[in-house]
Amino acid sequence: MARMTDDVLSGVGPRLRALRQRRDLTLAAVAEETGISISTLSRLEAGQRRPTLELLLPLARLHRVALDDLVGAPESRDPRVHATPIHRRGRTYVPLTRRPGGMRAYKVVLPPEPGPPGELQVHEGHEWVYVLTGRLRLLLGDRDLVLAEGEVAEFDTRTPHALLNPGPGPTELLTLFGPQGERMHVRARTRRVDDAS
Repeated sequence: MARMTDDVLSGVGPRLRALRQRRDLTLAAVAEETGISISTLSRLEAGQRRPTLELLLPLARLHRVALDDLVGAPESRDPRVHATPIHRRGRTYVPLTRRPGGMRAYKVVLPPEPGPPGELQVHEGHEWVYVLTGRLRLLLGDRDLVLAEGEVAEFDTRTPHALLNPGPGPTELLTLFGPQGERMHVRARTRRVDDAS
């Protein structure tokens, strides 16, 4: 077992070097982004330093690869994503991707939300939304749109926006966004919008 672990870990250094070179990054740039010293990074890549979870996690995030890919872990036999739904303010978010960073996909179930919208949100990136069932009210800047089943919207999320369900039943949608969409939302000034029916 120890020999198998050593074999797996010995491949980490070359993978780190290849990832860094493919992205045309210097050791200094990686050190600045991860907080890991240049000498530690150099020894990791040369196989002179044993990789630890504390070192590998920030490197996996920086290179936008799964930790399993970084260490060369054998592939799982089950490619399915076993998602654990997240429940927030009556909404259900089902993650459809496993990899940290990169493009993220969610299935979202919105309950009917009568009444005026809350605060609009703003964050870096682009979002893509596809309505599976029901209707989706998209507040986007000065626009107030209602999307039906099968309709798609794509928008710059630096524009104040909100995704709402005008009812009468639940709305199910798919949403995709890039790594910028994972940053914390910043509240935009609330504006008045006439209720769409």
